[in-house]
Amino acid sequence: MDIIKELVNSKNIAVSGHISPDGDSIGSCIAMTLYLRKVFKNEDKDIRLYLEDIPECFKGIGGNEIIDNSFADFDIDTYILIDTAPDRMGPGEKLYRKADKTINIDHHISNSEGSGDINIIDPGASSAAEMVFRLMDEKYLDKTIASWIYLGIVHDTGVFKYPATSPDTMRAVARLMEEKIDCQYLVDKTYYEKSFKQNTTCAKIVLSSKLYLNGKVIIGSISMKEMADEGIVKNDFEGVINQLRVTEGTEVAIFMYPMNDATMKVSLRSKEKVDVSKICEFFGGGGHIRASGFYHKGTEEEIREKLLELLEKEDL
Repeated sequence: MDIIKELVNSKNIAVSGHISPDGDSIGSCIAMTLYLRKVFKNEDKDIRLYLEDIPECFKGIGGNEIIDNSFADFDIDTYILIDTAPDRMGPGEKLYRKADKTINIDHHISNSEGSGDINIIDPGASSAAEMVFRLMDEKYLDKTIASWIYLGIVHDTGVFKYPATSPDTMRAVARLMEEKIDCQYLVDKTYYEKSFKQNTTCAKIVLSSKLYLNGKVIIGSISMKEMADEGIVKNDFEGVINQLRVTEGTEVAIFMYPMNDATMKVSLRSKEKVDVSKICEFFGGGGHIRASGFYHKGTEEEIREKLLELLEKEDL
C-alpha cells in the first residue's frame, strides 16, 4: 500500500498507539510521524502524534519531543492507529472513531481483521516498527527515523530472539544500520538498563514468585499495599515478566499487579508450547502467541485460579 497516496487529500492527520506505550508502540509511532512530516514538509498539513507519557529511558532519544499528551480534539481527516486496536487506545479512541478516515497498522493476531477503514495487518511481522519501515519510501529515511524503527524492532523481538524475527526483519535492520544509528546505545539505554528501583522491585517480585503445575508455570505478583508502602509505580515493573520467563523448567510466566482497587493488569509469556494470546482472549485481552496480556476486574486469587485452570488444559 502507498500510504502517502492515502494521505494526499488529508489536511489534519493524527497518529496514535496504545495505552502504556512500549518500545514498539513508541518507536513505530514516532517514526511514522517524523516520516510523514518529512514527506509533506512543503504542504499545509497538521500532523500530530498522540501518546500517553513514555518511560524515561526513551526521553533521551531525539524525536520524542513531538509527542503530544493532550489528545486535544481537532478536525481530523485521517487517523493512523499503530500497534493496537481502538479499544486499547485510551483517550485517543473517541477521536479515532469520529475521524473521516482511519488506517490501522498492526501485527497482533488478536487484531487480525483490523479495525480501520484501511487495514494493514500482518500477524507474522516481528513488530509494528518493521511494518512501518515497509511502508516507507527509503529516500526519506534518516538517522532519527531509522533509530526509532530499530528501537521498536528491538523491543518487540526481545533483541532479535523471539520467533517472529525473520530474515526480512534482519534485512530491514541492516538497512537501518546504514543510517549510522547508535545500536549499542539504543539497546542498552532502552532495553537492558534499569534503575536501582526497578532492579530491587524485580528482585522482590521474583523472590516471592511461586511455581505451579509441576513447575511449568511461574507467577509473580505484588499487592497495592506493597506498592503504596514502598512507593512502587508501574514503571518500576520494567523487566519483571522477562526475568520470570527465563526461569529454568517453566513454559509460561505470569506477572500481575493492581491498577486500582478493582482491576488487575496481567502479562503472560510462553516459551515454545502455549499460545498465550488465546488464554488472554478469554479475559478480553490478546496480543502475540508468545507474549500477551489483559486487564481484568477481579482479585488476584480469582484470576490466578482461572489462569491455572485454563493452562492445565494445555500441553505443558
